[in-house]
Amino acid sequence: MFDVFGSVKGLLKLDSVNIDNNIFRLHYKATVIVLIAFSLVVTSRQYIGDPIDCIVEGVPGNVMDTYCWIHSTFTIPNRLASETIGKDVPHPGVRPHQEGDQVKYHKYYQWVCFVLFFQALLFYIPRYLWKTWEAGKMKMLVLDLNCPIIAVETKNERKKLLVEYFASNLHNHNFYAIRFFICEVLNFINVIGQIYFVDFFLGGEFTTYGRDVISMTEMEPEDRVDPMAKVFPKVTKCTFHKFGPSGTTTRIDGLCVLPLNIVNEKIYVFLWFWFILLAVVSGLALLYRLAVVLGSQARMYLLRAQARLAPRNEVELVARKCQIGDWFVLLLLGKNIDPLVYKELICDLARRFEGKEPV
Repeated sequence: MFDVFGSVKGLLKLDSVNIDNNIFRLHYKATVIVLIAFSLVVTSRQYIGDPIDCIVEGVPGNVMDTYCWIHSTFTIPNRLASETIGKDVPHPGVRPHQEGDQVKYHKYYQWVCFVLFFQALLFYIPRYLWKTWEAGKMKMLVLDLNCPIIAVETKNERKKLLVEYFASNLHNHNFYAIRFFICEVLNFINVIGQIYFVDFFLGGEFTTYGRDVISMTEMEPEDRVDPMAKVFPKVTKCTFHKFGPSGTTTRIDGLCVLPLNIVNEKIYVFLWFWFILLAVVSGLALLYRLAVVLGSQARMYLLRAQARLAPRNEVELVARKCQIGDWFVLLLLGKNIDPLVYKELICDLARRFEGKEPV
């Protein structure tokens, strides 16, 4: 099992310099790891066996398996009710096709592993953009001040460089912050878009999938219609046409078992809840970001919380001098350097601002 997940271990390593926040990491770390792991599980026959096995007379089993995998299988949705199973039909949605029956074809299972991997790429795009735009700026500004042990002379010299940098580049960081905020918006747009993308991929069944599963558990056993059996049937039908002895076309019905759907149904139940949670959390994060952008008082409170060791009046002085970009850079610095060094940096900045013309 460790071999299956070995290729995603690189995403688990911690970054030496923090350039984002926990909600941002939920998108490009947690979600990407989950999607790639699911993609690997779906492609691993070691754990789920053959993805499809078809039972039919007159056609070699391997030929029927390949044909039905390529050309899709189908079920009859109006025969999913539990009271008919074992009486009118052998399995949910499986019965001879009669006139007037609605037929639902299932083709998605060929593409699940590729779609999951594609989704992982989409979740990583905002992170890739931010890393490209950020271009190592925060790592350069930290100057190894995140190391627990550093010589006093070196610390003072690098802290002085930081103060000089802020004094000479004050109000020049707004575009830096705006780019990060754009990536946060992209994260939210992406997760909403992914919900509807999966809904399209599964034939319009995903947006209500998790809710339907919860509703089923609250029903009486005799009234239940399993939504997982509707979206991910384990037994389906497949029709094969070939020439008979007289040269006429012969239609052969096969019964196909899809063990892969035992895994798929669990994957997409989890993804439904995960995407909903991620969308809600990301939406709240955008509201928080809007409040921060529009409210200077909110930025002051947050900077005071980050620089809790520094005197309150000095933190407020620095906050008043800073625009949104300067505040954002200071907040990121506070996440990366030692709290005592950060306190001294804020105090030095306050003294620098007091001793010069208003900027």
